[in-house]
Amino acid sequence: MDGTLWDAVDSYCAVWNTTIDKCCPGLRHVDYSMLAGMMGKPLKYIFEHIVGDSAPYDSFMEQLLADEREMMPRIGGTLYPGVKETVARLAATHRLFMVSNCNAGGLPVFLEYTGLKPYFTDAIAYGDTGRDKDYNIGLLVKRHGLKDPLYVGDTEGDCISAHRAGVPFAWATYGFGRGVADADHTLDSITNLLTIC
Repeated sequence: MDGTLWDAVDSYCAVWNTTIDKCCPGLRHVDYSMLAGMMGKPLKYIFEHIVGDSAPYDSFMEQLLADEREMMPRIGGTLYPGVKETVARLAATHRLFMVSNCNAGGLPVFLEYTGLKPYFTDAIAYGDTGRDKDYNIGLLVKRHGLKDPLYVGDTEGDCISAHRAGVPFAWATYGFGRGVADADHTLDSITNLLTIC
């Protein structure tokens, strides 16, 4: 989702800063560059690097999820060029799935906000399982009997997760990650998937 299909970092900053104001008054606010550098990381990692011991993890994350549920359907993000058209064309011949390190509910909000829901067969987030991307990728492969899957992401962590799950990886070079060495394919634009697939 993030760095592959859209950029919602400004919106995530607004959500995190709202939660910080409620749970940790006086803590430094996050900005685009700080949060963009953590895209693709598990929420616990982001919490540790932003909040640390300024608030209990469980209560902070509960408030963050509530703020996200309230704010993200209104403020959303910006799809990268060509996403809607590419997803629609791919869905005509392929089953599409989503895996993300976001909270439970983050993927449904994304799919509703962008109008892409009809094109995706299934979606799993870290918040749904409490497990890392490699596990969730493998879960989708098993659940749907996928024979020739391809995972698309924008970070080295995405590449590692895909390969751990035994799935080839296409690196979205236009996203947040830099220097993904072991990608099986590279995408300068999401539209490149139409050729690869």
